[in-house]
Amino acid sequence: MKDIYEVRMHGRAGQGAKSGSQLLAEAAFKEGKYIQSFPEYGSERRGAPTVSYTKIADKVLKSHEPIVNPDAVLVLDFGIMRSIMVAAGLSETGVLIVNTRVCSEEIKKLAQFSGTLYGVDATGISMDLLGMDTPNVPMLGAFAKLTNIVKMESLEEVIRAHFLPKIGEDKVQKNIGMLRRGYEEVFK
Repeated sequence: MKDIYEVRMHGRAGQGAKSGSQLLAEAAFKEGKYIQSFPEYGSERRGAPTVSYTKIADKVLKSHEPIVNPDAVLVLDFGIMRSIMVAAGLSETGVLIVNTRVCSEEIKKLAQFSGTLYGVDATGISMDLLGMDTPNVPMLGAFAKLTNIVKMESLEEVIRAHFLPKIGEDKVQKNIGMLRRGYEEVFK
Protein backbone atom coordinates (compact mmCIF):
# COMPACT_ATOMS: atom_id res chain seq x y z
CA MET A 1 0.00 0.00 0.00
CA LYS A 2 1.22 3.51 -0.72
CA ASP A 3 1.73 5.98 2.14
CA ILE A 4 -1.87 7.21 2.06
CA TYR A 5 -4.60 5.34 0.17
CA GLU A 6 -7.48 7.69 -0.64
CA VAL A 7 -11.05 6.72 -1.46
CA ARG A 8 -13.82 9.03 -2.63
CA MET A 9 -17.43 7.85 -2.50
CA HIS A 10 -20.10 9.67 -4.53
CA GLY A 11 -23.79 9.15 -3.97
CA ARG A 12 -27.03 10.76 -3.00
CA ALA A 13 -28.15 11.52 0.54
CA GLY A 14 -29.79 8.41 1.96
CA GLN A 15 -27.72 5.87 -0.04
CA GLY A 16 -25.08 5.45 2.64
CA ALA A 17 -21.98 7.19 1.26
CA LYS A 18 -21.21 8.69 4.67
CA SER A 19 -21.73 5.43 6.59
CA GLY A 20 -19.93 3.44 3.86
CA SER A 21 -16.87 5.64 4.23
CA GLN A 22 -17.05 5.31 8.00
CA LEU A 23 -17.35 1.50 7.84
CA LEU A 24 -14.35 1.32 5.49
CA ALA A 25 -12.29 3.52 7.80
CA GLU A 26 -13.25 1.50 10.89
CA ALA A 27 -12.30 -1.76 9.14
CA ALA A 28 -8.88 -0.31 8.27
CA PHE A 29 -8.48 0.89 11.87
CA LYS A 30 -9.17 -2.67 13.10
CA GLU A 31 -6.23 -3.72 10.93
CA GLY A 32 -3.88 -1.24 12.61
CA LYS A 33 -4.06 1.57 10.06
CA TYR A 34 -4.44 5.28 10.66
CA ILE A 35 -7.67 6.59 9.21
CA GLN A 36 -9.85 9.56 8.43
CA SER A 37 -13.41 9.57 7.18
CA PHE A 38 -15.51 12.64 6.57
CA PRO A 39 -18.45 13.68 4.36
CA GLU A 40 -19.09 16.79 2.31
CA TYR A 41 -22.67 17.90 1.77
CA GLY A 42 -24.45 20.36 -0.42
CA SER A 43 -28.04 20.91 0.60
CA GLU A 44 -28.96 18.45 3.32
CA ARG A 45 -31.98 16.75 1.82
CA ARG A 46 -32.66 13.18 0.78
CA GLY A 47 -31.50 12.64 -2.80
CA ALA A 48 -29.03 15.55 -2.87
CA PRO A 49 -25.53 14.73 -4.17
CA THR A 50 -23.01 13.85 -1.48
CA VAL A 51 -19.37 12.88 -1.39
CA SER A 52 -17.49 11.16 1.40
CA TYR A 53 -13.78 10.68 1.85
CA THR A 54 -11.73 7.92 3.45
CA LYS A 55 -7.99 8.06 3.98
CA ILE A 56 -6.05 4.97 5.07
CA ALA A 57 -2.38 5.13 6.02
CA ASP A 58 0.49 3.50 7.87
CA LYS A 59 1.32 6.85 9.50
CA VAL A 60 -0.54 9.56 11.38
CA LEU A 61 -2.72 11.63 9.05
CA LYS A 62 -2.39 15.36 9.61
CA SER A 63 -4.23 16.84 6.64
CA HIS A 64 -8.03 17.00 6.69
CA GLU A 65 -8.44 18.23 3.15
CA PRO A 66 -10.86 16.74 0.63
CA ILE A 67 -9.42 14.13 -1.71
CA VAL A 68 -8.60 15.50 -5.16
CA ASN A 69 -6.45 12.63 -6.47
CA PRO A 70 -8.12 9.46 -5.21
CA ASP A 71 -6.80 5.94 -5.63
CA ALA A 72 -10.35 4.62 -5.82
CA VAL A 73 -13.77 6.11 -6.53
CA LEU A 74 -17.04 4.39 -5.68
CA VAL A 75 -20.18 5.71 -7.39
CA LEU A 76 -23.34 4.69 -5.54
CA ASP A 77 -25.71 6.34 -8.03
CA PHE A 78 -25.04 6.00 -11.77
CA GLY A 79 -27.20 9.05 -12.54
CA ILE A 80 -24.97 11.38 -10.54
CA MET A 81 -22.34 11.07 -13.28
CA ARG A 82 -24.51 13.23 -15.55
CA SER A 83 -23.81 16.28 -13.38
CA ILE A 84 -20.66 15.49 -11.36
CA MET A 85 -17.23 14.56 -12.67
CA VAL A 86 -16.83 11.56 -10.38
CA ALA A 87 -13.48 10.43 -11.85
CA ALA A 88 -11.84 13.85 -11.54
CA GLY A 89 -8.27 13.36 -10.35
CA LEU A 90 -8.43 9.55 -10.66
CA SER A 91 -5.51 8.18 -12.65
CA GLU A 92 -6.18 5.56 -15.31
CA THR A 93 -4.53 3.01 -13.00
CA GLY A 94 -7.02 3.91 -10.25
CA VAL A 95 -10.10 1.89 -9.35
CA LEU A 96 -13.52 3.15 -10.50
CA ILE A 97 -16.46 1.08 -9.24
CA VAL A 98 -19.96 2.06 -10.40
CA ASN A 99 -23.30 0.80 -9.13
CA THR A 100 -24.57 -0.52 -12.46
CA ARG A 101 -25.85 -3.66 -14.13
CA VAL A 102 -23.64 -3.23 -17.20
CA CYS A 103 -20.17 -1.73 -17.78
CA SER A 104 -20.17 0.15 -21.06
CA GLU A 105 -18.30 2.74 -23.06
CA GLU A 106 -21.20 5.13 -22.33
CA ILE A 107 -20.45 4.94 -18.61
CA LYS A 108 -16.73 5.50 -19.22
CA LYS A 109 -17.59 8.55 -21.36
CA LEU A 110 -19.93 9.90 -18.68
CA ALA A 111 -17.23 9.38 -16.06
CA GLN A 112 -14.55 10.79 -18.39
CA PHE A 113 -12.34 7.89 -17.39
CA SER A 114 -9.92 5.97 -19.58
CA GLY A 115 -8.91 3.25 -17.09
CA THR A 116 -10.62 0.00 -16.19
CA LEU A 117 -14.23 0.39 -15.13
CA TYR A 118 -15.74 -2.06 -12.66
CA GLY A 119 -19.44 -2.52 -12.01
CA VAL A 120 -21.58 -4.17 -9.39
CA ASP A 121 -25.38 -4.18 -9.25
CA ALA A 122 -25.35 -2.86 -5.69
CA THR A 123 -28.91 -1.56 -5.93
CA GLY A 124 -30.16 -4.94 -7.17
CA ILE A 125 -28.31 -6.73 -4.38
CA SER A 126 -29.67 -4.43 -1.67
CA MET A 127 -33.20 -4.58 -3.06
CA ASP A 128 -32.99 -8.38 -3.21
CA LEU A 129 -31.72 -8.81 0.36
CA LEU A 130 -33.12 -5.77 2.22
CA GLY A 131 -35.94 -4.54 0.02
CA MET A 132 -34.45 -1.04 -0.10
CA ASP A 133 -31.86 0.87 -2.12
CA THR A 134 -28.81 0.97 0.15
CA PRO A 135 -25.91 0.25 -2.21
CA ASN A 136 -23.04 1.20 0.13
CA VAL A 137 -22.39 -2.25 1.63
CA PRO A 138 -22.27 -4.22 -1.66
CA MET A 139 -19.95 -1.50 -3.02
CA LEU A 140 -17.61 -2.09 -0.06
CA GLY A 141 -17.52 -5.80 -0.90
CA ALA A 142 -16.51 -4.97 -4.48
CA PHE A 143 -13.88 -2.51 -3.19
CA ALA A 144 -12.41 -5.14 -0.85
CA LYS A 145 -12.05 -7.64 -3.68
CA LEU A 146 -10.48 -5.21 -6.15
CA THR A 147 -8.03 -3.47 -3.83
CA ASN A 148 -7.13 -5.77 -0.91
CA ILE A 149 -6.83 -2.58 1.19
CA VAL A 150 -9.09 -4.07 3.88
CA LYS A 151 -10.04 -7.66 4.62
CA MET A 152 -13.59 -8.91 4.29
CA GLU A 153 -13.41 -10.24 7.86
CA SER A 154 -12.69 -6.73 9.14
CA LEU A 155 -15.62 -5.29 7.21
CA GLU A 156 -17.91 -8.03 8.52
CA GLU A 157 -16.82 -7.37 12.12
CA VAL A 158 -17.40 -3.64 11.74
CA ILE A 159 -20.82 -4.15 10.15
CA ARG A 160 -21.81 -6.47 13.01
CA ALA A 161 -20.56 -4.09 15.72
CA HIS A 162 -22.07 -1.02 14.06
CA PHE A 163 -25.49 -2.40 13.15
CA LEU A 164 -26.36 -5.19 15.62
CA PRO A 165 -27.65 -2.88 18.39
CA LYS A 166 -29.64 -0.83 15.85
CA ILE A 167 -31.20 -3.35 13.49
CA GLY A 168 -30.82 -6.83 15.01
CA GLU A 169 -29.22 -10.09 13.93
CA ASP A 170 -31.44 -10.81 10.92
CA LYS A 171 -30.66 -7.52 9.18
CA VAL A 172 -26.99 -7.74 10.17
CA GLN A 173 -26.83 -11.09 8.38
CA LYS A 174 -28.53 -9.54 5.35
CA ASN A 175 -25.94 -6.74 5.33
CA ILE A 176 -23.11 -9.27 5.54
CA GLY A 177 -24.79 -11.14 2.68
CA MET A 178 -24.83 -7.90 0.67
CA LEU A 179 -21.13 -7.38 1.40
CA ARG A 180 -20.29 -10.90 0.24
CA ARG A 181 -22.41 -10.63 -2.90
CA GLY A 182 -20.73 -7.33 -3.80
CA TYR A 183 -17.39 -9.12 -3.44
CA GLU A 184 -18.48 -12.04 -5.61
CA GLU A 185 -20.50 -10.15 -8.22
CA VAL A 186 -18.18 -7.28 -9.17
CA PHE A 187 -17.34 -7.36 -12.89
CA LYS A 188 -15.51 -5.51 -15.70
